[in-house]
Amino acid sequence: MSPLVRRDVHPLRYRHIHLDFHTSEHIPRVGEAFDAADFIATLKQANVDSITVFAKCHHGWSYYPTRVGRVHPNLVRPDLLGEMIAALKEADIESPVYLTVQWDEQTAREHPEWRVRRAPDAAPPASHWQTLCLSHAPLRQRILDQAREVVSRYDPPGLFFDIVMASDCCCANCIARMESSGLDSARAGDRLLNDEAVLAQFRAETSDALFAEFPRLRVFYNAGHISKGDARRYRHYTHLELESLPTGGWGYTHFPASARHAATLGLEYVAHTGKFHAGWGEFGGFKHPDALDYECTQMAALGSKCLVGDALHPSGAIDHSTYERIAPAYARIEKLEPFLKGAVQVSEIAILSAEHMRPGANRAHPSDEGAVQMLLETHRPFDVIDRHARFEDYRLIILPDEIPVDGALAQRLKAFLADGGTVLASWRSGQNEDDAFALDFGLCVEAGSTGFKPTYVAMNDGLDARIPASPVVFYDDALHVRAQGAEVLGVIRPPYFNRTAERFCSHMHAPDDVHAAPSGVAASIHRGRAYLAHPVFRLYRAVGQPVYRYIVEALIERLLPRATVTTDLPSSGRLALTYQARSKRYVLHLLHGPAQVRGQAMPIEGGGTRMMEIIEDIAAIGPVSACVRLPRPPTRCYDALSGEPLDWTCDAEGAVQITLPRLRIHAAVVFETE
Repeated sequence: MSPLVRRDVHPLRYRHIHLDFHTSEHIPRVGEAFDAADFIATLKQANVDSITVFAKCHHGWSYYPTRVGRVHPNLVRPDLLGEMIAALKEADIESPVYLTVQWDEQTAREHPEWRVRRAPDAAPPASHWQTLCLSHAPLRQRILDQAREVVSRYDPPGLFFDIVMASDCCCANCIARMESSGLDSARAGDRLLNDEAVLAQFRAETSDALFAEFPRLRVFYNAGHISKGDARRYRHYTHLELESLPTGGWGYTHFPASARHAATLGLEYVAHTGKFHAGWGEFGGFKHPDALDYECTQMAALGSKCLVGDALHPSGAIDHSTYERIAPAYARIEKLEPFLKGAVQVSEIAILSAEHMRPGANRAHPSDEGAVQMLLETHRPFDVIDRHARFEDYRLIILPDEIPVDGALAQRLKAFLADGGTVLASWRSGQNEDDAFALDFGLCVEAGSTGFKPTYVAMNDGLDARIPASPVVFYDDALHVRAQGAEVLGVIRPPYFNRTAERFCSHMHAPDDVHAAPSGVAASIHRGRAYLAHPVFRLYRAVGQPVYRYIVEALIERLLPRATVTTDLPSSGRLALTYQARSKRYVLHLLHGPAQVRGQAMPIEGGGTRMMEIIEDIAAIGPVSACVRLPRPPTRCYDALSGEPLDWTCDAEGAVQITLPRLRIHAAVVFETE
């Protein structure tokens, strides 16, 4: 069961905007061109029903007559925030309010003693903004006082606290805290533990005070990523906001992984994408309307409310071109809302997150992302869970690459297996503290390495026609294991030698040594437990070799031969199956919006570059077929948006087959049951 309790707060709406307004003091006549009537008309035409507006920005300036903060020195309208909120309330558009926390340039200048001080061995900061340390009680009080001021004055439905994140701080306060807690400030891991304790104190103090005074207020603390660690860290949140701008550095795999974890936590959640070509606050950057349509429908399909980020020009004039691009996506979401309310994900597989095994992790683990990517491409409904989740809700649990299994986790997994569940593990997953298998995979560990990198895998014939008969290179080493009762499905073949300056062959690695004995088991299955000796999920995320996915698919097919959903969508397609208990109906979401890499040198804040995945002018495909196994045959099947009935058949085993003649971006197929 989730440790989180949903408070009785204002429920989230479905069609949000997050409006950035980080405005330098070097820009004159701020807010001069704001027009309330045009602002509201533009939002209405774009089908927006909620917009987060700004009280204080990263420059440290406030946009209303505050007595706690500092009003922007060039603000023309004395209460820009108040004008916006008044107009929005009259139009029945929600207006949660934004407050920056740790990035606050004005406060950092005024109180340099509150700034984060980095350790000598710390990585350089990822941003040019000055970062404040929340270990300072006067700073925490100032933030709380301004939050109270905003809520008392404007009565918003919620507050969005931005930049509440670990900062690797070694200021005098943090060093004193670490010394009193027995932590060593010279160790990065101890500094992270201290950072997490400081953040937890801030969230607890702030939420407890606000909830006591404003019990229905929504509160969220943003760190740019919803960590898959202990879910109790979110007990002072009322909901989750999944920041995941695909072109802003997150990519198109991050959001599904985040949403499929958030769905298990028991809180409402809204996903953030952006109208920008690149990242937050980009003026003059525009995303294609098809990309926004695809991203928003994927949010809805995965149980999330939708949010598109925008940046208001310092003049205060809303950009019409932006909202013309958002309008088609939100028109679709508005029509879909009856089929989204109360819908829960139907998932047969759980990925036990590798990220949650690293305390304080605040970024996605590549093994998690590789596993997510594979299951998205194989169209298997799944969740991403931590070790506290209900294992019994699933048919298969995947342990991707680096999941150590202590005694408590071993007992839970053994009970899950004894009850008919199945497990798929890779590389070092499933091992105990002695580096032996904690579960019976019918294998024993010979060594932690084969001694070769890369290695080759030769799979048995007949597993999957797409797997080559010849050995396939795996660009890494593997665990050296041998069979003790397991059915061997593939073996590791070594190269002639590792490539060095003195010994090499051809352009890359040496070929497989046809005279050498196998270097252990590559893939096996035993009593509902499958195993792969390579870090296959991390590798797939890194190099995208489809054969790796075919091998994993073959093992999943052996473990779960009767999939809940099958489809002939291409691997670039996506699906989700949801159930609305009140309406007694299942909804199958089918999506297709393949991304392409079209830029490889977009600068990243703090240095470096990233590749840009772009979605543009999505073409229709079809026909597309799907088969869904339901607990009982449906009484009716139809298209959610048009209401048009769809032809369907149901076999004796309850498998319902439908075919759509055409699919462009998204379709929602409704199966009504008695």
